[in-house]
Amino acid sequence: MSLGRGIGFLALWVVLIGAGAEDLVVGVVAAALASWTSLRLLPRGALRIRWAPLPGVKLRFLWQSVRAGIDVARRAFSPALPLKLGFIRYHVGFPPGPARNVFVSLTSLLPGTVPIGEQDGAVVYHCLDTDQPVAEELAAEEADLQVVIGESRG
Repeated sequence: MSLGRGIGFLALWVVLIGAGAEDLVVGVVAAALASWTSLRLLPRGALRIRWAPLPGVKLRFLWQSVRAGIDVARRAFSPALPLKLGFIRYHVGFPPGPARNVFVSLTSLLPGTVPIGEQDGAVVYHCLDTDQPVAEELAAEEADLQVVIGESRG
């Protein structure tokens, strides 16, 4: 697992910086430090990723992001589409920990909603339009994430 992380970090280094000899020397050191840090922050076994369903989940997330981004742009440029700003509370099924953190991070990337905190065990989201099916979309994202990480919801 730590070797896999190191290789992943080194591959990222090569993509971003390059594969020159002096770049690789620094890259190996950076990858080792990144691996060490990542193992302290997210120990082995904290999340198990199922790789097979990941492409489908990524495509769904991409489609949702594009669709939501178009909706946000329409609302921004058309005064005829009023905003109905507000907050919703979503009770995440994942217990506090890595899986829940991944879910909140993932949903923070969706246009039109932003997680702003927690209240009574629920994540509070600021929404551009509270008439939209935000809770249903969050539930679908959570179900997709459960398939990928294999952690049961509470």
